[in-house]
Amino acid sequence: MRVAGIMSGTSLDGIDVAIVDIKRGKVRTIAHTTTPYPSATRQRLLDVPLAVSAAGDLSRLNFELGELYAKAVASTCRGHKIPQNSIDLIGCHGQTIYHEGGKNTLQIGEAAVIAERLGIPVVSDFRTRDIAAGGQGAPLVPFADSLLFSSAKRNRVALNIGGIANITVLRTGIAFDTGPGNMVIDQLMQQLFAKPFDRGGKTGKRGTVLQTVVSTKLREAFFQARPPKTAGREQFGGEYTARFLEACSKADGTSEDAIASATALTAQSVALAYSNFLLNIMRHAPVDFIVSGGGARNQTLMQMLRQHLEPLGCAVQASDDLGLPAEAKEAAAFALLAYETWHRRPGNIPSATGAVRPAILGEITYV
Repeated sequence: MRVAGIMSGTSLDGIDVAIVDIKRGKVRTIAHTTTPYPSATRQRLLDVPLAVSAAGDLSRLNFELGELYAKAVASTCRGHKIPQNSIDLIGCHGQTIYHEGGKNTLQIGEAAVIAERLGIPVVSDFRTRDIAAGGQGAPLVPFADSLLFSSAKRNRVALNIGGIANITVLRTGIAFDTGPGNMVIDQLMQQLFAKPFDRGGKTGKRGTVLQTVVSTKLREAFFQARPPKTAGREQFGGEYTARFLEACSKADGTSEDAIASATALTAQSVALAYSNFLLNIMRHAPVDFIVSGGGARNQTLMQMLRQHLEPLGCAVQASDDLGLPAEAKEAAAFALLAYETWHRRPGNIPSATGAVRPAILGEITYV
């Protein structure tokens, strides 16, 4: 079965599309692209929390994203010379507007528009059923991590660094969000350098980590809380970034220092989560950390991850080394989840989300 996965994460970088072939439990990624959001659309998404009462604006944005998602899939097919009618199913995560783990969640991007424009059935709204079953609604990617990266010979941990960073222990199914991924870095880059992100980690590399600031932040409640736990823009969005920048300024840091420190916050929060909650479970055995998401392209962040994880017995590598492009992982994951839903099989892992039972995720929009 050929399935297209659509993912647009909390960092609001754009729309990731991955087209995968699934046969007898094997997954092969045959195409992937990232389509940036139009700048006006991206700003409107950033402004949504400030205008939640504007139901009309939210409804219009929901349909607009459906159009953009459909165009992104069609563009991926054209760019890779894949017949659009060869795709059997689409799995669309949608854009998270609000997420309160264990209580409620809202993703937009109208599935009916995607199905109508492309003539392909769509599975969407994956997170709500897990919450209804007592879970956090996230992370859902561990199902795909287990299928894509498990090894009978190696202890492996999957680390996805999108807007938020999340971690999955493949042999146990334990998974949770560790804190910010690219989110704080991206917001600071926009404020301080008028750039959408720190390409290659070059700005962070020029700065000096303000360790007192980072250490103080790591003592906050989220980082110390035991899993399962999830995070989003509610925890690490604009207000958090403003406080982080203020702390860097009080420490006499430069703009480059602020980026370096935000990068260190991501790396050290991952290492802290592993040390506090997973090291004993892994019995201090050697572990492969497999990194995917946009953060895998930030070489300064990857270097910091190695600096803090290697002393804990972890080797750090990008998912590309195992045949899956880092940027394609989350979109491919929702293609796999859609495949499971289509076949009436659960896609959540209760040990990761806290749900009371496995649940068939999402809603199907037929053509």
